[in-house]
Amino acid sequence: MALAAVVVATASGCAREADDVGAAQDGGVVHVACGATEEWCAATTEQFAKTTGVKADFVRLSSGEALARIQAGKDNTEFDVWYGGPADGFAAAGDMGLLEPYASANAKVIPAQYKDASGLWTGVYVGALGFCSNGKLLKEKGLSAPKSWADLLDPKLKKDIGIAHPSTSGTAYTALWTQVQLAGGDEDKALKYMRRLHPNVLQYTKSGSAPAQMTARGEVAVGVIFSHDCMATKEEGFPDLEVTFPSEGTGYETGGVALIKGAKNPTSARKFVDWALTPEAQEIGPGVKAYQFPTNPNAKVSDKVVDLDSIKLVKYDAGAAGAAKAALTKRFDEEVAQAPKS
Repeated sequence: MALAAVVVATASGCAREADDVGAAQDGGVVHVACGATEEWCAATTEQFAKTTGVKADFVRLSSGEALARIQAGKDNTEFDVWYGGPADGFAAAGDMGLLEPYASANAKVIPAQYKDASGLWTGVYVGALGFCSNGKLLKEKGLSAPKSWADLLDPKLKKDIGIAHPSTSGTAYTALWTQVQLAGGDEDKALKYMRRLHPNVLQYTKSGSAPAQMTARGEVAVGVIFSHDCMATKEEGFPDLEVTFPSEGTGYETGGVALIKGAKNPTSARKFVDWALTPEAQEIGPGVKAYQFPTNPNAKVSDKVVDLDSIKLVKYDAGAAGAAKAALTKRFDEEVAQAPKS
């Protein structure tokens, strides 16, 4: 796949500095593996180029796709930076030796729970997992919007729930790891819940945001997605959509940014990481209907962003989630996704 050309001529003299580490090898461009929405990726790389004079382009990839592609290209790196998508994917990449530690000076203001202590990745936004419901369809079934994980097991929702596959989607892996946390760390118990949910799932999509569109179009009554994706879809002209959160507790993503090991443009990559942590960068989201919570405390917060203090969150350790990802998604595929639906 070719890189999506997004931006702009480089301002003369700004793209490279002679005393930068790696400047001699840097091409004054940054290639971004981007896990945010297509619109957010485009707006972010465009604004970065306008602000810094460094060219930027991106390929939009789901979390699992990005990890696989970065791993496949580790001996001849395609990307310089990974931006967006849940941090457990970044943690897994770090465990695989695919990321270069970089402690940006701008990371000092980012709260400790939203960054890796060793500098492998730093959080740029936070989004809470929730339920996206089509109120009209639920009313026809005599149901209200789900308010618990248990509500999703209702037989009336057979083949009427949309959720992605955790091996390709960071959203879905967040849902799976949430079940592990609610089960006190018991992966067997978490997978048991997912097997009970399985008959109610219409299909496991590749993209984590796809269930929002499925719910909006009436293909399913409920989607399990990040709440900001439901809000963005509702604003596209689907007023019947409703966001709710599970009473037992829900997981959340810390969307990360990281320098890829072996980057061909390390100076430009570091500039991108530095800039991504600024209020300017983190205030771009709402302008393209991306309503995540910014990690920089100095960034303005849209009134459409969910108040994280108003919902019950599980303790979500991105490092532990990342370390468990390969084995747990393999078990999910074998024990849940491939099981017959009764």
